Amino acid sequence: MRWENLSAPPDEEHPDGAAPATPPLPLALPGAVARTFDTPGFAGMTFYEIRAKSIINRVPGTSRVPFEWTINPYRGCSHACVYCFARNTHTYLDLDAGADFDRKVIVKVNAGELVRRELAAPRWRGAPVAMGTNVDCYQRAEGRYRLMPPIIEALRDFANPFSILTKGTLILRDLPLLRQAAEVTRVSPSFSVGFVDEALWRSVEPGTPSPRRRLDAVRALTDAGFAVGVLMAPILPGLSDTDESVEATVAAIAAAGAASVTPLALHLRPGAREWYAHWLARAHPRLVARYRELYRAGAYAPQAYQRELTARVRIAARRHGLLRGERSDDRQPPETPAPPAAEQLSLL
Repeated sequence: MRWENLSAPPDEEHPDGAAPATPPLPLALPGAVARTFDTPGFAGMTFYEIRAKSIINRVPGTSRVPFEWTINPYRGCSHACVYCFARNTHTYLDLDAGADFDRKVIVKVNAGELVRRELAAPRWRGAPVAMGTNVDCYQRAEGRYRLMPPIIEALRDFANPFSILTKGTLILRDLPLLRQAAEVTRVSPSFSVGFVDEALWRSVEPGTPSPRRRLDAVRALTDAGFAVGVLMAPILPGLSDTDESVEATVAAIAAAGAASVTPLALHLRPGAREWYAHWLARAHPRLVARYRELYRAGAYAPQAYQRELTARVRIAARRHGLLRGERSDDRQPPETPAPPAAEQLSLL
């Protein structure tokens, strides 16, 4: 991704009373406009507004993922999920993968116009586009910046198929646009709900809407005519992988009207691995030894553990009427591949 400087000064860009920019700019973001906002929801956060030069990105190594093209209007995420696999991407911007990832968010303010321009390019062939695959496009900042409506409008106008994966109930704000797009192309919304335990949610996903609110959004989208998949992820060893947790979560997903459920065990890439390890040592020190054993080979839990977990979710899904188990196309999810050597890090 390349950036260019913002052309307008801060007072012309945001005449609505935004606090003046005071934090220093990261070395990788020259010319960005740094903003803080005097509202409780953004306390302690800094937003770096940039003008991107491109927005539809090709995913390298697409044999591992079911999509080839993505749109990410933000980098960094106020959801503050302690396990987020995207944390290490912040280090490319002269920021850290821990608190900076949660509190310093890059905002591509020209995302909508870029999407429209790139969809109109002769070389674009109308391939499906995935959103929410890196950080959540419906995180809290979207309520202020409203980047998603012009993105969806562009995809609608070009009848370009797209999917959205989110934990953000703010997606319901854009339901009319999603319905319009669905009249001319394939629209695939899905939610991430790894567990329904509220104490665990507050501890590991403190900036997200509660699992119950997410499932209410699944119901609203389902009632609007969408087949909504739920990514039951991540399932946390020793915390949300018990029979009781699996049963309660699958039952709640089925009750919300989800079309499918796909379980994924926690994986810990560099950046996320260290941040999660520090949290685990503070919050659940009794589990440290188990995690050292499970993740001794790298980022992914052993395939035997993954298979056993998937089987238990599949059985529960069938019991609750999600007869297709994990995926809406009846295929089994592939086992997580072994990570490259660079991910073979020591946990704790």
